[in-house]
Amino acid sequence: MHDVVQDYYGKQLQSSNDLKTTACCDASAMPAWLKPLLSRIHPEVLSRYYGCGLVCPTQLEGCRVLDLGSGSGRDVYALAQLVGSRGEVVGVDMTEEQLDVARRHQSWHADAFGFDNVRFIQGFIEKLDELDLAPESFDVIVSNCVINLSPEKAAVLEGVHRLLKPGGEFFFSDVYADRRVPEAVRLDPVLYGECLGGALYTSDFLNLAKSSGFRDPRLVESRPLEVTDDELARRTGNLNFSSATYRLFKLVGLEPECEDYGQAVIYQGSVSQSPHRFELDGHHSIEAGKVFPVCGNTWMMLRNTRFAEHFRFIGDFSQHYGAFDGCGSPALEAGIESAPCC
Repeated sequence: MHDVVQDYYGKQLQSSNDLKTTACCDASAMPAWLKPLLSRIHPEVLSRYYGCGLVCPTQLEGCRVLDLGSGSGRDVYALAQLVGSRGEVVGVDMTEEQLDVARRHQSWHADAFGFDNVRFIQGFIEKLDELDLAPESFDVIVSNCVINLSPEKAAVLEGVHRLLKPGGEFFFSDVYADRRVPEAVRLDPVLYGECLGGALYTSDFLNLAKSSGFRDPRLVESRPLEVTDDELARRTGNLNFSSATYRLFKLVGLEPECEDYGQAVIYQGSVSQSPHRFELDGHHSIEAGKVFPVCGNTWMMLRNTRFAEHFRFIGDFSQHYGAFDGCGSPALEAGIESAPCC
């Protein structure tokens, strides 16, 4: 499958217009604060973008960020502007042609930004331990529609967990299926290259994430994908696909369920990209200045991460009140409409 992916993205695709489906194109609304960043990226880099979501979380200034499957470097150069001159962004990709595009325009972006804070490494995202990357050295790791292309997804998640600092975050978009993908679809080189053949069944992904050390995966957003090519739609049959963005935190002490300790937070409105409301995930939209009750896991995701300085924290873990009201639905994590959590 490595050969299939390298051929598809290195030789067959010359721009995003060559894709046969919408699976590897971001159709979601772009936040206003991101538009100026993308406008400062070289046109050739933008034209070779094959992502399925937007992987630029907030509050990255001064952070060290790793982009898995960085391709032509679109997200790397967007993230470079967010981390600033005190931060660093490292891109890893296995496809030489894509890396050539990214490196060819590195000095162009350095002139545009006023600093050069990126580097690109050729390698496999399943073998991060073989690259020149120190354990627990990254604040944030991102990935944009790439894990589905990996034949060893467990190795990817385990490598990510190893490289993240305590309290670090894996923020990534990918393609998921509503059932396990049959072998005929999985081995189809075009469907695999179009990010469909290697899509994980959502429940399998959640179990894999938890077994890799990410105890409480949080769904940020999801949208259904349409297979627009008639022949490919015939091959996929009754499979339904979605593009989803998750955030996984490397935190000790997260519990399997949302537990109530009588805690709450107050967002101070100090994240520059989110002055009025902080969006932790699809069910935690925290209005600035308002007391917001949270479960113990959500408390730790805010208190023991880079977001701590932007919140006031009420309560502790001294008394347990049982399960947090409204939590614990597997359907919620799968992106299906359900009662609000926490």
